[in-house]
Amino acid sequence: MILTYGAAAVIIQTLTRILFRIKIVGHQHIPKTGGFILASNHISYYDPPLMGSFAWREMHFMAKKELFRNRIFGALISHLNAHPINRNGFDKSAIDTVVTLLKKGKNVVIFPEGTRGKGVDFLPARPGIAMIAQASGVPVVPAFISGSNHLKACFFGKMRMSIIFGPAMTADEIAAFSRDKEGYRRLADEILNRIRILKEDYMKSQMGH
Repeated sequence: MILTYGAAAVIIQTLTRILFRIKIVGHQHIPKTGGFILASNHISYYDPPLMGSFAWREMHFMAKKELFRNRIFGALISHLNAHPINRNGFDKSAIDTVVTLLKKGKNVVIFPEGTRGKGVDFLPARPGIAMIAQASGVPVVPAFISGSNHLKACFFGKMRMSIIFGPAMTADEIAAFSRDKEGYRRLADEILNRIRILKEDYMKSQMGH
């Protein structure tokens, strides 16, 4: 029997709590109903399943199309709500797929940087998230993840794995940005900046311990 999304989420939650003692902050910012975008920094292959499990609502994901080349693995991640995207350039069909999901009340994890960073500082935001946010008319919840790229250190208690959810950027705030190249760039930068603020607050809280 193929694993259901809910069962996979429970397994990931349980193992991550036991092995890495993950800390979750700000869960009240996740909308209880309606579609939303969860926008997070990206530092590890584990980020999508972690975000999908600890958002506690069923999420959809965009994954680079190369991951679907293996038929078995591709079928598994498709079953768990992954959708292929071509990261080399503008993929209109993938953006249309995400917008349709959001308009149907589904929820999507999007990494504004577009690919994994090194964890020191963020990569520049790509405009795709801004286009999707404006076309779908849903709120964007910023999130910051830490420690998923240092599993061994988290396992031995030298680091703390954490996910911090921040206050949602409302549909009205998003609609205030112009629907042109400059507006998309500014909106994408603003979304990434809200993730950066979560990171800065988290770093300050760590220094206080």
